[in-house]
Amino acid sequence: MKFVAKYFPEIIMKSRPVRKRLLKQLQMNVRNLVGRNGFKADVQGQWDNLYVGINSEDPAIRRAMINILTHTPGIAFSYEIEEHDFDTMDDAYQIIKAVNGPSLAGKTFCVRVKRRGDHEYNSNDVERYIGGGLLKETDAIGVKLKNPDITVQVEIRDQLLFAIKHRFEGIGGYPLGSQGDTLSLISGGFDSSVASYMMMKRGIKTHYCFFNLGGSAHEVGVKQVAYYLWDKYGASHKARFISVPFEGVVKEILENVADGHMGVVLKRMMYRAAEQVADSINLETFVTGESIAQVSSQTLTNLAVIDKVTDKLVLRPLIVMDKPEIISLARKIGTETFAATMPEYCGVISVKPTTEAKMTRVLAEEANFDLEVLNQAVKDSTHQYIGNLVKEENDSLEVACISLPSPSDIIVDIRHPNEVEDAPLDLNHNDIITMPFYEIGTRKDEFKAEQTYLFYCQKGTMSKIHAHHLNSQGMKNIKVYLEEKPKMIDNKAEKRALWEAKQAAELEANAEINIELEDAIKD
Repeated sequence: MKFVAKYFPEIIMKSRPVRKRLLKQLQMNVRNLVGRNGFKADVQGQWDNLYVGINSEDPAIRRAMINILTHTPGIAFSYEIEEHDFDTMDDAYQIIKAVNGPSLAGKTFCVRVKRRGDHEYNSNDVERYIGGGLLKETDAIGVKLKNPDITVQVEIRDQLLFAIKHRFEGIGGYPLGSQGDTLSLISGGFDSSVASYMMMKRGIKTHYCFFNLGGSAHEVGVKQVAYYLWDKYGASHKARFISVPFEGVVKEILENVADGHMGVVLKRMMYRAAEQVADSINLETFVTGESIAQVSSQTLTNLAVIDKVTDKLVLRPLIVMDKPEIISLARKIGTETFAATMPEYCGVISVKPTTEAKMTRVLAEEANFDLEVLNQAVKDSTHQYIGNLVKEENDSLEVACISLPSPSDIIVDIRHPNEVEDAPLDLNHNDIITMPFYEIGTRKDEFKAEQTYLFYCQKGTMSKIHAHHLNSQGMKNIKVYLEEKPKMIDNKAEKRALWEAKQAAELEANAEINIELEDAIKD
């Protein structure tokens, strides 16, 4: 089987030395991916296309090669071809008829020929000859030069003819590794995963930095997203995954920073940490999924204040994209499902976040922050090559959830103190203790092995994350309390019966009141 890949148009427009360098990089990338997939192929980088020849007709190898060509940055589109020697136009026609003729039944078509070499005819002559023959000798319903059902593509180079069987769209962009390296600050959501993809598509080798705010389960989910992106679009190069434990940083912010400035300060702390991580692997830039006005910390004013904390170049490929556009692209590249099911950390939420932070105020708030906590988090970070990451099970958040606790179970309210104050948890039959999520790591020794504890938060996500983390450390007595939601009644008959029962109860209550009044009057 043979394939021809066509270069992204911007590559063709480059000067000869730059184009030569880009083509060499793309050729090397495809060879690396072929080797990684465990088969052999002859990959030849030519001036106007990339030729791939495989000495096999194995369908699995064909699928793997198509997957490589459709997801490798730098390729605009590719063809699966048959290569034949020929002498005359009739030879060319007979070849095209055998390859493309059966697919024309009941279709309109046109023929497009690209020719190179010394021949007695031009491309138009070949198009008319082949087109006329196909119209007469196949079951095609007609020739249509504009918007036909099928375009029969033919390439001629001297006495070689390339009959094109299938066309596959690529992702375009520049060959990965041709535009340097960067560090993507990835959370696993829609924005950061799309931003990472856009960097790779543009030829930038992308490493990943994750700030772990919510425990091992969230980290597992983010690793899955990072591995998927790397495996799908960037596996021609090694890439790193760095996880920075940020629970202590969050705790410091929640305890020492004013409510309205927590979001801006958290971002600045992330940028400080990202700068140190980038320096450790010799990178000058990092990437975020920020988009103007999507959240309070992403106003122009706040972004300007956040940027001043680092000398690194901050790349924001999504800066003017709308959320529906981002989600649509996430769906296209395959990260939508990951993002939609990702455990969402909701611990640092300001009640009234500022949208116009002042640098003097931010610096004053940060003066209360112990930067040694941040430095220690960076020191405790873990570095792995993404190719070595073990793919976890999708349901890695398997935690026992209880909706009807037994009287002996102790409920642990892990919400932020402000949330507890606004909506206190009221249970008649269980003891309740409060332990903010950011203190669990330092207070886990308070949990007795013989006692069952049920973690509680409003949505259940934070509870599952932290319970899963402790379960993985052997503390199987930690479970999750999920409040049983009221049953919704959709059936009209059930609704009517409920209304009638309510009316009957009210009538009975009124009757009892009337009896009591009559007795009182008699007395």
